[in-house]
Amino acid sequence: MSLLLQYTLIFASVLILVALGGCFSEHSGVINLGLEGIMIMGALGGALTMRYLGENSSHFVTILAVVLVSAAVGMVYSCLLAVACINFKADQTLVGTALNLLGTAGATVIVKAINTAANPDDVSSIIQYAGAKKAFTVNIGSFEFSWFMLITALLLVASYVLLYKTRFGLRLMACGEHPQAADSVGINVYKMRWAGVLISGFLGGLGGIVFITAGVSEWRFEYGVAGFGFLSLAVMIFGQWKPQRIALAALLFGFFRALGNVYTGFAFLKVMNLPSSVYNMLPYIISLIVLAFTSKNSRAPKAEGIPYDKGQR
Repeated sequence: MSLLLQYTLIFASVLILVALGGCFSEHSGVINLGLEGIMIMGALGGALTMRYLGENSSHFVTILAVVLVSAAVGMVYSCLLAVACINFKADQTLVGTALNLLGTAGATVIVKAINTAANPDDVSSIIQYAGAKKAFTVNIGSFEFSWFMLITALLLVASYVLLYKTRFGLRLMACGEHPQAADSVGINVYKMRWAGVLISGFLGGLGGIVFITAGVSEWRFEYGVAGFGFLSLAVMIFGQWKPQRIALAALLFGFFRALGNVYTGFAFLKVMNLPSSVYNMLPYIISLIVLAFTSKNSRAPKAEGIPYDKGQR
């Protein structure tokens, strides 16, 4: 049972971080379908940081460096979305899709080049970080607590406060609801949308490193992030673009994803003799069912996906 709780919380942490990233971006008026690509690039930055820091650095330095690098790489990569969609008014769906394809392919090429430079016979896209990963976990009895869980909880609270209790958050949401009205009272819509996309890159990149360190000590980057970027979008929609609801939705989806890791520990599930792939499919099946019944009642920001034209009224 503790193992189920452990995996539920860590997978929910990934979904919360990435869904919050999508939430900030869409509240500003930009649909970020490139979360999958942002995740893999953030994961690449964090994994390389762990690889080069190794086991010799203090745990605090390792945690701080990995978190900052993952978030920074995610932010830098999200700039591609911001430039294309905010400054050049490109189609946000197409740009997001392109970022997803480029992210996995780019990360694979970079890792293979690094591995080949270190060892000409190594053409894999794998990065190992077994030693450095220990900095993120603390054993509490049979439960393996991850510092990422605490970081996620803090960022969840910070996101709620930022969106609903600060002038910045209210201005950001105004740009996603009626950018012309926001502009008329002196709010710079372009800057607010840039801020929303950069925050989504920060949280998405951090979600990527949390995902690849969940239970494993190496990652093959050509696998991407197994659709967790799109699953996070489902969590965001099911959570109605509200941090507190996103957290509850993430726990639900995280629970079903965790079953794929621990189902052999439950006798009634083991006796069913279902392949592990069925359990791995559960969160995606559940997301289809949930969205089929709830998406018609969803209320997305009114101006999301619509490029802002300052001259339009």
